[in-house]
Amino acid sequence: MEKLYDLIIVGGGPGGIASAVEAYIFKIKKVLLIEKGKNHSQTIRMYYKDSKRVDKIYKKQDVELIGNVDFFDGTKESTLDHFDALLEKGLIDTKYSTEVHSVTKEADIFTVNSTNGEFYAKNVIVSIGRMGKPNKPPYDLPRSLRKITNHNAFDCAGNENILVVGGGDSAVEYACQLTTANNITLSHLGPDIVDANDINYEMITRYEKEGRLKVLHDSITTALEDVNGKAKISFADGTSGIYDRVIYAIGGTTPIGFMQSSNIDLDEENKPILSDNYETSVKGLYLAGDIIYDKGGSIAMAINHAYEIMKNIKANKDI
Repeated sequence: MEKLYDLIIVGGGPGGIASAVEAYIFKIKKVLLIEKGKNHSQTIRMYYKDSKRVDKIYKKQDVELIGNVDFFDGTKESTLDHFDALLEKGLIDTKYSTEVHSVTKEADIFTVNSTNGEFYAKNVIVSIGRMGKPNKPPYDLPRSLRKITNHNAFDCAGNENILVVGGGDSAVEYACQLTTANNITLSHLGPDIVDANDINYEMITRYEKEGRLKVLHDSITTALEDVNGKAKISFADGTSGIYDRVIYAIGGTTPIGFMQSSNIDLDEENKPILSDNYETSVKGLYLAGDIIYDKGGSIAMAINHAYEIMKNIKANKDI
């Protein structure tokens, strides 16, 4: 082994960054943070538009912070600056542009298998999130429409007829932001948009009343077809529409394959079986952040996970 770490953290999002800072505060010195992107917080960088709000209260989840890492309402830019500052304080070794395939354990040592070789540790925290693998609808997406079928709003050129599919904060924000230069329709499942926070709910309701966009309530998309280079969307009620672009903002997928390859026990619903301290069935292997939840947790939750995990590691390990 070239180097045996006390702790390897897989994932450079909020949970991973908080874990690195807590490790430093708990005086765990041999720590490595591994991130598949070129920098930390790839979900925020890739899926959040410039100046997008980043709130401590997410989907009405008001979480009291319990550890040593603070977090507060802000924007995409202020949040990235905050995490930059936290990592600088942590003085943690980092390995970017490195994707981890699995974490395996032999005796008391973990092997972290990655695109840049193997790394070794006494403990591992996996905080890889869900948005890196966005959810797709339950029907085929034609390859010919790849350029106009997106999971964020970055590629919109203006003067487009756009359908946004989803009822959460991201879907609402994309829809409202794009109204300045596009014709927008939002399609969501329920009779009301209950998954958005209060600010976004007020905004989408006001925009709909003002006629700035159209909202299709109780709407289920059932198929996507290529019609002369445009997207034909069919709906469950038998109607259809032609759009220049479709944005699917319907959340992310829990990486079940990763957990299975790491020998983490899952329940009958393929959810990881965890202790109260977020330790998996593999002793010394922990999960933090969105990977734990069906529909995603908040940044504040991930930060609290990091603190609880670090307390457990420090209490039970000679490091």
